[in-house]
Amino acid sequence: MNSLSFAILFVAAWVLHAKGQPRVSDPKFAGIPQAMQQFVKDGTLSGSVTLLAREGKVLSFEAIGLADIATKKAMEYDTVFWIASMTKPITAMGVMLLQEEGKLSLDDPIEKYLREFKGQLMIKVKSAEHTVLVKPARPVTIKDLLMHTSGLVSHSPLDGEAIDVLSLKEAVITYALSPLQFEPGSQWSYCNPGINTLGRLIEVVSGEEYADFMEKRIFRPLGMRNTTFWPDKKQLSRLATSYKASPDSRGLEPVGIRYLTKPYSNKKRAPLAAGGLFSTAEDLLKLYQMILDGGVIGKKRLLRPETIQLMTTNHTGEMKAGFSEGMGMGMGFQVVRQPAGVTAMLSPGTFGHGGAHGTQGWIDPTTKTIYILLIQRTGLKPTGDASPMRRAFQEAATSAMK
Repeated sequence: MNSLSFAILFVAAWVLHAKGQPRVSDPKFAGIPQAMQQFVKDGTLSGSVTLLAREGKVLSFEAIGLADIATKKAMEYDTVFWIASMTKPITAMGVMLLQEEGKLSLDDPIEKYLREFKGQLMIKVKSAEHTVLVKPARPVTIKDLLMHTSGLVSHSPLDGEAIDVLSLKEAVITYALSPLQFEPGSQWSYCNPGINTLGRLIEVVSGEEYADFMEKRIFRPLGMRNTTFWPDKKQLSRLATSYKASPDSRGLEPVGIRYLTKPYSNKKRAPLAAGGLFSTAEDLLKLYQMILDGGVIGKKRLLRPETIQLMTTNHTGEMKAGFSEGMGMGMGFQVVRQPAGVTAMLSPGTFGHGGAHGTQGWIDPTTKTIYILLIQRTGLKPTGDASPMRRAFQEAATSAMK
């Protein structure tokens, strides 16, 4: 997609989405807001923003319900969301940029760059009586971190409700001092510390602060003006409140953002590479469209096509990976290996990532379709990735595109 057509895409989208006004939409896609409205009506969600695009064209862009129940603030098309673990594949892009420049190799042991991992041991036997530590068969590689097959601990020993009180450097030292939980590469185990370690890797290899590198190399080139680790006053005024089910299950009550300390605009907070970003549907569309276009935004190339192919291909074989059926793992992206359950309507090879509060972003390379679902709801069953609202959104979208 060239720069002119990309600009036309967004001008057209925003003409149809005047702030505070209902969208004049193609009745063909009316099922999407109707599906999401049911979750608002039954008290499961306060509101949502959904965006569906195919072959560079926005087909549906809907904001329904409330961004904040107490103040009755309406959900808007530019509402800001904590996207949590949707940060992970974006961090992975930073690592891949450094690989393209020849500054690292994915097969390199992480100890080559972060000496604190040198000689890290592994738990071999753990029981109520004793623990045996042994040397692993091989060290953890950068690829292991990208694929969640590293064996690193699932959290820092100093991790409470917020880990961002530590710098990335400090947090990573605690990961390195903890023994590995299994042989690197032998299994998949979702690992926030692994991705935070990649953030620190970016700092050491690039010589720049992680957040500065991401801003300069990814957010700014893509025009992602509302994607940040530290939302400013204006962005905070548009931030959607996060909710959980009330104890009596008769409604919602506000909940804080786990892992992040307030105020969210305080730049003394560490930028968590595993889940610290805030963003909007428009910004995420720019990122995902670049990926669909083979790494190009307008006339500028951000990533090579072969890099994107590497990131979005399943590298875990039939190993159990992900939080829903039939999933595999690429380099930072989760990949649909065998469509089933919540992914049944998607093509094999669809890739993306979800976030802790139910946000979802998925790209179907076969149909050239982008699905973006932004909500702020904790405690979704069975998981955020397999939530009923994700299924309802994707089913309504794919049905309308037939």
